[in-house]
Amino acid sequence: MSEPIRFYFRGAVQEVAQAAPTQTVLQHLREDLRCTGTKEGCAEGDCGACTVVLGSLRDGKLEMKAVNSCIQLTPTLDGKALFTVEDLQQADGALHPVQQAMVDCHGSQCGFCTPGFVMSLWGMYLDKDGQPAQRKEIDDCLSGNLCRCTGYRPIIDAARRMTQLPKVGFDRAALTAQLQALRRDAMASYAAHGQQFHAPRTLDELVQVRAAQPQATLLAGSTDVGLWITKQMRELNNIIYLGQVEALKHVREADGVLEIGAGVSLNEAYAALCRHYPPLSEMWQRFASLPIRNAGTLGGNVANGSPIGDSMPWLIALGASIVLRGAGGQRRMPLQDFYLDYQKKDLLPGEFVEAVRVPLPRADLRFRTYKLAKRFDQDISAVCAAFAVTLDGGLVKEARLAFGGMAAIPKRAAQAEAALNGQAWSEANLARAMALLAQDFAPLSDMRASSAYRMTTAQNLLRRFWLETRVDAPLAADAVNAFACRA
Repeated sequence: MSEPIRFYFRGAVQEVAQAAPTQTVLQHLREDLRCTGTKEGCAEGDCGACTVVLGSLRDGKLEMKAVNSCIQLTPTLDGKALFTVEDLQQADGALHPVQQAMVDCHGSQCGFCTPGFVMSLWGMYLDKDGQPAQRKEIDDCLSGNLCRCTGYRPIIDAARRMTQLPKVGFDRAALTAQLQALRRDAMASYAAHGQQFHAPRTLDELVQVRAAQPQATLLAGSTDVGLWITKQMRELNNIIYLGQVEALKHVREADGVLEIGAGVSLNEAYAALCRHYPPLSEMWQRFASLPIRNAGTLGGNVANGSPIGDSMPWLIALGASIVLRGAGGQRRMPLQDFYLDYQKKDLLPGEFVEAVRVPLPRADLRFRTYKLAKRFDQDISAVCAAFAVTLDGGLVKEARLAFGGMAAIPKRAAQAEAALNGQAWSEANLARAMALLAQDFAPLSDMRASSAYRMTTAQNLLRRFWLETRVDAPLAADAVNAFACRA
């Protein structure tokens, strides 16, 4: 039996019964609701012109997150609140401080990207409760919004200016009550245009519907599946949405392991991991934009298994394991064993990723991860490297060297590791390991980098890691940075 999609929008509950399950939120806004303030720029979550803010309940608490509406699917709105640039105007007709600051600082020229910038800034305004933000917070907030006119300075000025204007509050209690009224206690099923969309709420419901429909498309944050629809024009099977399964959204520590449920957002997952592994901070910042990290999940990134995904190398280097679940029960394995070949995983019919388990750091562990791309922000890696070396004095007890972008799957450098294990953490042994990377990998050439570039930079990144962690005379941070620029 099909149930309508219900969500809160413009002060009322909207019901949708005829939209295709693969219709995007942006299409629904512009074509069905006639709210054209939200723009389509790239249709792949890259430019930010389509940014909206979604409100949802997590353990009874309201969360407000900026996301890209061009790759979110309309049925995922069920039980949530949708806010667009049309919502910001005040009851007396006055502009919101975010909008007024953009006017005061001349933050808009052609205006096409402006609604997206405004919604990203409004998301930060809510998160900071109208208090001033640091420059780094502003840069992170705007990392997913592109502008070809202003050069960003006046928009950054507007981000500072908006908190200097009279504060405008937001009634979180009223919205929480609205969303509680929309909450479902059991799995929702929606059908239209010959396609089904299931949104289980418990692990048991997910196991059952997955077993019944093993060919259905699993949908988490839609940051990858959304592009299958908008760019590859794929015809999907029935869809099983994981975003309402609360049991997949846990983050917990026990027995020296940090376990992260497959439904935890990338932003929340990286925040938890960086508390234990500070070297992940730059990867957190560079892993796509804030709206993508708000929507995407670590479990989805791992399940997708792209050879250029940024999470898998460092997870593999740290010895992470993956938890799978299906009708036959739970299964665990080292993450490195999950990837068999290009886009081929050790996943049985009806199984799904339940969690990722990451060992907590030890005092003798040296760990770094590096990303090489043409842009600092929001770009796909040419090479992603992660190194975890356990030292006993000056000897290497265990070396784990993992790379993305160097093979058809995220992969460890077995021969380079063997050259280091049991040996001194010295420059001579490092040189041997660097040379052996050419036997571990035969990278391809593509639009992002040539094979020679990938190999040379992979070797240089291993040298950089040694320079940063050598036990005799660690290199000063400014010298390391200078070397990184040359690499």
